[in-house]
Amino acid sequence: MQNEKVSDTTTMKDKVVMVTGANSGIGKSASLALAEKGATVVMVARNKERGDAARSEIVRKSGNNSIDLLLADLSSLESVRQLVAEFRKKYSKLHVLINNAGLFNQRRRVTADGYENTFATNYLAPFLLTNLQLDLLKASAPSRIINVSSVGHYNGHINFDDLNLEKEYGGWKAYGQSKLALVLFTHELAKKLQGTGVTVNAVHPGTVATNIWSRPLGPVGFIMALPKLFMTSPDQGAETIVYLASSTDAKGLNGEYLEKLKVKKSSDESYNEEISQRLWDVSAKLTRLS
Repeated sequence: MQNEKVSDTTTMKDKVVMVTGANSGIGKSASLALAEKGATVVMVARNKERGDAARSEIVRKSGNNSIDLLLADLSSLESVRQLVAEFRKKYSKLHVLINNAGLFNQRRRVTADGYENTFATNYLAPFLLTNLQLDLLKASAPSRIINVSSVGHYNGHINFDDLNLEKEYGGWKAYGQSKLALVLFTHELAKKLQGTGVTVNAVHPGTVATNIWSRPLGPVGFIMALPKLFMTSPDQGAETIVYLASSTDAKGLNGEYLEKLKVKKSSDESYNEEISQRLWDVSAKLTRLS
C-alpha cells in the first residue's frame, strides 16, 4: 500500500460525503481534507453553534462552499431516522459515509430508547444509519463506507446476555464492546456488499487528542490528562480515513481493518462469523430495521 501522498492528488469533485461527529477532532479534520479535494461534505453534528462554527471554518480554509450541516443526536434512533430523511430531501447521491462519531462514558448512561449510551452511540447509530442509506450508496456506486473503530476493540467482547451492561458496567468495557461491534459489523456488511460496488472498511485512527478525552474521568482524570500531550493530532488521525474515502489505491479494499494506512489483523473475535451474524440479527431488532 502506498502512502497518503498519492491520495493527496485525488479529486473528490461531484462526490457527496457524509461525516458524523464532524464539528471537532478527527471528523472535522477529515471534513476539511475532503472539502479541499472538492467534495460536497455533509457534516453531522449534535450542537448547532459548534457545527456552524466548524462549517464556517472549513469553508474559509478550503475555499469550498459546498459544505452543509445537519443536526442529529446519534444516541437516539429516531434522530438517526430524521437525519436520513433530512439528507434525502437535499441529496440524491451518497458516495462516502464516514461513521466517525463516538464517545466514552465512565458512568453508565441510558438513552431514550433504553439502551446503554456507549453501545447505542458508537455502534447502533452507525449500524442503523448505514443500513438506511445503503440503497443510496448502491445507487451512487462506486461508493465507500468507513467505520471509525479503535485499538480498544482488541479488549472488547460481545456479551449477548448483557449487551446493555446492566449487570457489570465499566467505561472501558463498554467502549471496547462498542468498537468491537463496529468491526464485526464491518466484516459482516462487507460480505453482504460483494458485487454491489460499495465497500466498507474499519479504521483505528491512532490515539488522537480529541474531545473524547475531555470528559471528566473521575479518579483517573489526572492520568488521562498527561498522555494527551503525547497523542497524535486530529489531522494525523484523519489521514487513514481520508485515504479510505478518496484514494484510488483503496478502491479494492473491502472488509479490512486499517491503522496508519496499512491493513492489520483485527481481533480474533471480530472474525467469528457466528458472532457477527448473531450481532447483525440482534442489532436489526434493537434498531427496528425492517
